[in-house]
Amino acid sequence: MTIPIRPTGRLSRLRGRLALAIGAAAAITFTGLPGLHVNEAEAAPKPKRCDEKYLGHSYGSTPANSGPPLNGDYDPYPTDENYTYVNPARDFDGVLAPTQAQLDKAGTDYKSWQKQFEKTGKPEYRVMEMYARYQSQYNSPRGYKEWNRWMDIRWLAPHGSPPRGDAFMARMVRKYNMIGPDWWCEDTLQYTDEKGDTQNRRVDARNRAEGRNVEIKSNGHVEDDQMAADRQLAKQRPKDKFQYLTGAATDQPSKDKIAAFNKDLKAARNTREPQAGIVERRSNAIERPQKPNNYTKYDPRFNADPLKAGRSPIMDQALRSGKTPEEAFRIQKQYQAGNRGGYFMRGPGGIDFSTMQLNYVSTPVKGQGMKYSMKADYAKDPDTKPGYGGEARLNLANDAFFTWLALTPDKFWVNLNPVRPDLILDKEFARTDAGRILLESDLTLKHDYADAMNPDKYERGERFWQAAPRTAEGQPCLPIIRQWITPKPATVREQDGGIYILDAPLKVNMEVPTGPDVPPNTCKINEAQTRQAEALIKRVIQPELERRVNNDPSYADLRYVYRSRVAAEHVRRADAAHPTDFHKVINSNDISKWKLRAPNQNWDKKTVYDKYVHSFRNGDYKFKRTYGGKVWILSMGGVDFSKAPKRNITHTQFNREHRDLDKTTKTSTQAETTYRGTEQVFLGASGERGGGGGEPTPSPTPTDSGRPTPSHSPSTPAPDPSTPGGDHSGPPATDNPGGDLAHTGNTTPVGLIAGLAVALAVAGAALTWWMRRRKQGPTG
Repeated sequence: MTIPIRPTGRLSRLRGRLALAIGAAAAITFTGLPGLHVNEAEAAPKPKRCDEKYLGHSYGSTPANSGPPLNGDYDPYPTDENYTYVNPARDFDGVLAPTQAQLDKAGTDYKSWQKQFEKTGKPEYRVMEMYARYQSQYNSPRGYKEWNRWMDIRWLAPHGSPPRGDAFMARMVRKYNMIGPDWWCEDTLQYTDEKGDTQNRRVDARNRAEGRNVEIKSNGHVEDDQMAADRQLAKQRPKDKFQYLTGAATDQPSKDKIAAFNKDLKAARNTREPQAGIVERRSNAIERPQKPNNYTKYDPRFNADPLKAGRSPIMDQALRSGKTPEEAFRIQKQYQAGNRGGYFMRGPGGIDFSTMQLNYVSTPVKGQGMKYSMKADYAKDPDTKPGYGGEARLNLANDAFFTWLALTPDKFWVNLNPVRPDLILDKEFARTDAGRILLESDLTLKHDYADAMNPDKYERGERFWQAAPRTAEGQPCLPIIRQWITPKPATVREQDGGIYILDAPLKVNMEVPTGPDVPPNTCKINEAQTRQAEALIKRVIQPELERRVNNDPSYADLRYVYRSRVAAEHVRRADAAHPTDFHKVINSNDISKWKLRAPNQNWDKKTVYDKYVHSFRNGDYKFKRTYGGKVWILSMGGVDFSKAPKRNITHTQFNREHRDLDKTTKTSTQAETTYRGTEQVFLGASGERGGGGGEPTPSPTPTDSGRPTPSHSPSTPAPDPSTPGGDHSGPPATDNPGGDLAHTGNTTPVGLIAGLAVALAVAGAALTWWMRRRKQGPTG
């Protein structure tokens, strides 16, 4: 396999463009980079002493302890180091796909537009250059048809990968003393491949005296062709050793490849000493635009005022991910093919977005952008099973957040009652994904209640029905049981100008109801038997349901939108103390900007209700058992977020149980990062717009159809304020009867989700749902 001569792990460099500054705290910032020209062929850089290339100094000797340790352990403390670099292409990352009129005007002569931009500095000419470049490659065999893919792979990465790689290289050269006459960077080694052809392998850093080859990757992925070349080199240079120094969590396939390489070399060389290994020096690359303008992309999510939106590393990864597993697989291959410099980290499929959760939101301040941070697991094998659905998950968190803010609490109810098809869900709440998720979770809980006691599936079910009370005729009989979900106290920490949502568990509640809305039971048991059955259900069935609600994928969206509820209540409280940009949104009852999204845009609450009625009338399953000498055929066929208490832990406890989470979260608002050596990734939005060249004066937005198109206007609304809803009490189902959040370091009580109490009723051997009423109106 031919290994092209290139800066290994980075794209081709442009001569004369590296401005390197090394700070005392291991922070490196590149500023003042000129606009880079992509697609022009460039000569491969020649080998050069590492200290001269990256440190600007020639040291007389090489220290004895130079170079990274072979198979060195990674110490996750202190928190990963940060470094900053400027990518001029980021100034134009919000440019929209061109119209046909714009393509006709742009043509394919991108160099002429490039010259006009360099002469005038007008952003419009740079955008036309981009359109011309895009059009010039469109029909080539390896051309990109999708504008966003071209933007990422052909525009952002070629401009961003060189300064990113150089910044990381410089840090590693300094950190591991790769200086003096022995250490050479971009050193080219010839070898013979398996076909007998002569090839070149360029090594990032090589100690010529010791034969140590160091591949330096700012991401955590080692390419297959690099490994193949190193295996051939090892055969032809039997004394050489190979090290792979990564600036991010090394992915498992790379770990496996290097471990196998080391094992084979040790066996071939008959030694116990390591011959190949990984050194992780996790570092967070914070990328900044050079001179932001009207064409620079910002993240409007979680911001009431779109003009205050800031940079967002999570938006890049989420929007790049595929919508389906099939699309994600195709996209991952595209990005990995253009990811030689590790610019895309593990690629858009590298994050398991199904595990993503809201971790932090800042306390809003009027006139400032909102910071937030999400956490998720890395995909275990992103190349074969990539993560997908990032944009949908990010939008869901944002839409739920604004739904909880915009609607008054009296609208937060759902109800499944076979005799009340008119009271299923508030009409405004029904237009949101949060309302859809709560109602669908209600139905799921109903099915799970029946399923959890199935004696044909679970030993638990057999035990349950053996112990169930009997009528005088020997029929197993259960009382009507109401069940609903409420939040357990969420564990939070309010500090650093915001709130950390550390845990947000949910609780399944059950009780035998009383009142006029309770449907009649089809079998008769006495009061003692009723209490016996209630205790049996709480002991055997309730724990299983609570486990499912807090862990099963079928309730993942419910848990997800609840975290947005906690964040929204934090914003409500802050706004009540000092009006913020969210003031016009709160209790406005205007959810026009956060309505149901595709693929659920045509969702109808009646569909869920009809499924429920079918289950109610026909049952979910039947089973046959012999009790008391008789054969019985039994048929078995919701959610209440009325409270969401939270518990603010102490600063000491926070540091002890979540060490360095504050630092990781802060970094995540600017760059993708990991937490304490785990496979958990944190990324979010900074709420800031700063660039390498300072804050720009935006250019006027072009409007002519033949001119370039700036980025979308953010969709976050700012509706007129309206009178807040009345005081609606929630059902008495938590340990916090006042209906407010527990105190969190201040004395302002916060009422959370007002009520939906969906009842599960078991009448004889059939499940019946009933609605719990309130004096103020229907609340489930």
